[in-house]
Amino acid sequence: MVCVMSKDTARPVVDRTAAMPLPSIGFVGLGTMGGPMCRRLVAAGYPVTVFDIDAAALVRMVESGATASLSASECAAVADVFLTSLPRPDHVESVMSGTDGALAALRPGSVWVDLTTNRIELLAALTVVAPAGVAVVDAPVTGAVDGARHGTLTLFVGGADADVARVTPILANLGLVIHCGGPGTGTVVKLVTNQLWFIAAAAIGEGFAIGIANGVELGTLWHAIKESVGDSFVARHDAPSIFAGHYDPSFSLDLCMKDLGLIGALGQKVGASLPMTEAATVAFRIAHERYGASAAELHVAKRIEDDAGISMRLEGEWRPPWEA
Repeated sequence: MVCVMSKDTARPVVDRTAAMPLPSIGFVGLGTMGGPMCRRLVAAGYPVTVFDIDAAALVRMVESGATASLSASECAAVADVFLTSLPRPDHVESVMSGTDGALAALRPGSVWVDLTTNRIELLAALTVVAPAGVAVVDAPVTGAVDGARHGTLTLFVGGADADVARVTPILANLGLVIHCGGPGTGTVVKLVTNQLWFIAAAAIGEGFAIGIANGVELGTLWHAIKESVGDSFVARHDAPSIFAGHYDPSFSLDLCMKDLGLIGALGQKVGASLPMTEAATVAFRIAHERYGASAAELHVAKRIEDDAGISMRLEGEWRPPWEA
């Protein structure tokens, strides 16, 4: 049996359909999101082999019960299900490509599940060169680092029905699994959700600024937004990072610009202008140029504070998402 977590209840549920023994898992990428996701799979009882170029991250995961490997390829070679959670598409390409890459090391009958927010063209190219009998599934995630820690992520999964069915009991330990369609569709859906997040994140600072500049107390404004048509994930989950003044460094402006570039590439297929997406891209680009690539994502709101000479600090117990 596999113990998983229900997204709705955050209580353990039992999957009685899983075959015994449990499949061996390989996990590469133990960073902000990958680390807590991997830790949940270890806690669920799976035999997990791990690799990361960050030696400290590798040590922490071994202390949690995983087995270390010396390379991504070595990690892949022992896995029935191999997961990658990496910051950028070029990192995926570096890890997976070539005769010495992790993809070539996978055994027939294994599945590679990419949790990265990736380029659909790269996924397609790697699928073509995958060894015979190796399946490829894309499963990018949303829900921030606190969702990764608590198993309340949403995973957008693309792949053949049988392959998705095979990995769903494993992925369910991380959150809600949504099968979006064939290969690559999970990545498209993830980028659409990010597209809407970027628009909302760029807009909420403007809304706060207009309210403050016209005499509304910020706490009152925030309460009203959450109880109205202005409500959103950004208002409920992300606004406290603005109030606290750290702007959520768990996701950088550099990664924002990476995702916006991927969204822009998808948007070229639409055949019509997308002014909301274009405006959000400009807003994040200005913040990126002003504060730097490593600055926290919600500096898109700090730019408005700085230009307007206002403060969006709000007293309260604003627990950072990476500690929640």
